[in-house]
Amino acid sequence: MGTPALAAHILERLVMAPGADSRVVGVVTRPDRPRGRGLGMEPSEVGAVAAKHQIPTLKPVKIRTPEFLNELKSFDPDLLVVAAYGRILPNAILDVPKIAPMNVHASLLPRHRGAAPIEGAILAGDAETGVTIMRIIEQMDAGPMYFQRKIPIEPTDTQATLKEKLAELGAVAMLEAIDLATRGALIETPQDESLATYTAPLKKKDAMIDWTANAEQIERITRAYDPWPVARTRLGADEVLIWRAAVEDTSSTGDAPGAIVSMKPTPMVQCGTGRLRLIEVQAAGRKRMPAIDFLRGKRVDAGARFGA
Repeated sequence: MGTPALAAHILERLVMAPGADSRVVGVVTRPDRPRGRGLGMEPSEVGAVAAKHQIPTLKPVKIRTPEFLNELKSFDPDLLVVAAYGRILPNAILDVPKIAPMNVHASLLPRHRGAAPIEGAILAGDAETGVTIMRIIEQMDAGPMYFQRKIPIEPTDTQATLKEKLAELGAVAMLEAIDLATRGALIETPQDESLATYTAPLKKKDAMIDWTANAEQIERITRAYDPWPVARTRLGADEVLIWRAAVEDTSSTGDAPGAIVSMKPTPMVQCGTGRLRLIEVQAAGRKRMPAIDFLRGKRVDAGARFGA
C-alpha cells in the first residue's frame, strides 16, 4: 500500500526479490488522477509499478467499506506491507494478514512521527536518520518496532537526496523484515512515548522564509523543502525561490533581517542571527540561476531587503 516514490521503490524491490517468500499477491494505492497538460488519468507511482508487473491492484476511494475489506481479504495475504500510505488503517484491515501488518517509516521512531519525517529531520538539524520497521496499530506511527536501520544526514542532503537514500534503505530493511517474519523471528520493542515528536503534512506556506530566524535554520529550510514546496521569500512585489544557500556566519546581528549586506562574490543576507550566502534562486516562471545573476538582472544592490 502506498503512493509516493518511496513506496514505489520498495514495491519494485519486493517484486524483483528472488524466492516465493517475497511474492506480491496484490497492491493497494490511491485512485488514478488527472495529470499533465491533457489532464489524462494516470496511476500513482505505485500503481505504475504494479501495472508494469501485472500485479492485481485495488484503488479504493474509501478504505472503510465492506466492499474494500472483502477485496483485500480475497488476496489471502500472509503480510500487509505499508509504505507512505498516509491514512490510519482500521483494525478490520490490520487483522487481515495472517502474520502481521508491517510499516516502513522514514525516521527513527518515536522521533518524527507523521507525514513529513524526512523534512522534519533536516529542519531539526539531526545528525542521523533512518527507517523503522514496525507493526501497525490503529494509531499514527505508534506501533511496536521490529528494528531500525540508520544513516547519517550529510550537510548537503536535501529532501530529495535523503528520500532517495531512505527509499533504498527502506527496501532492504523491508526485505529483511519479511525474511524474519517467514521464520517467526520478529521481535517487538515498544516505543518510548515520552520521546515522541510529530511532523505535519507540508503546505506551501510553510516554505516562506522568516528572516528573523537564525542562518542555520533558514539554510535547513532550503534543503528540507527541495524539491517541494521550495524555500521562498519576497523581493518587493516578486516571489523568489531559494534553492541553494550556505551559512556565512552564525553570530552577527547588526543589520535588519532580510537585508542584503553585500553582493560579492555572492549575495549575503542578514538573518536574525548570522548571515546566509544565496547561491541559486529562481523567479516565478523563470529558470533556476545563480543568485548574483538574478539580482544584477533586477538591478538590486546591497541595502535592498528580502521579505520587507
